[in-house]
Amino acid sequence: MAVAVTRWLPPQEVADQLEQVLPGSVAGVTDIAVEITPASLRDVATFLRDDPDLDLSFLSNLTAVDWDGRLEVVYHLQSLDHNHILTIRASAGGYDTPSLPSLEPVFHGAILQEREAYDLFGIKFEGHPDLRRMFLWEGFPGYPLRKSFLNMPGNLSAGLPGFSHESGGNDWPVPGTVSERPVHPNQQARTGADIPTPGEPPRLLGDDPGGAS
Repeated sequence: MAVAVTRWLPPQEVADQLEQVLPGSVAGVTDIAVEITPASLRDVATFLRDDPDLDLSFLSNLTAVDWDGRLEVVYHLQSLDHNHILTIRASAGGYDTPSLPSLEPVFHGAILQEREAYDLFGIKFEGHPDLRRMFLWEGFPGYPLRKSFLNMPGNLSAGLPGFSHESGGNDWPVPGTVSERPVHPNQQARTGADIPTPGEPPRLLGDDPGGAS
C-alpha cells in the first residue's frame, strides 16, 4: 500500500496569497518559511486556518530561535485533510522585552507550547490566558535556551552551582552562601569497600559490605 508523503507548501506561493488578502503581512520569504510581521501574526494564522484550500488547522509545533540576541518564534502549521504543512516565523525582538501576539485564540494547542517558549526563552505572548513558567519556578534567573544564559545574574553560571538538591523551597542560593554544590547520594564516588570482589554478586549502592546477608 502506498504511503502519502506530507507535502511542504511553497512559501513564496503562500506569501503571494497572503499579500493579496492581508497586504503588508509578509516581512520576508525564504526557501523554507514565510516571515510574518508581528502585528499581522494572529490575522495570518486565522486566514491560514480558515481558508478551505490551505486548511492549516493544526499547530503541530511551536519553537523559538535565538539569533545572538534577536529572538524569533517558528510555527509549523499542518492540514491533516490535505496532508500538507507550512512553516511561518515572526520576530519577537531583543532580550529586553521580547513579545508576540498569542495564537492561543486561533490554535488552542498553543497554550502549552507558548508557555514553554516563555519559560525557556523569556518571550511573552500577549493575550495568553495563563502565561507562567512551565518547567522552572517563578524567580529563576535567566532563560536556559538563550545564548546569554552562561552570563546569569550574581556571577552564577549554568549548571546550578551551589543549588541544594534537598532544598525545601525554590529560592536561588545567594552567591557566597554555599561553598560548593552539594552532591546527591546517588552521585557520590564509590569507595574500594563498595566494589565487590571477583565472584561476589554485585551490591546495591549503600549496601553494607560487612553486614549480615
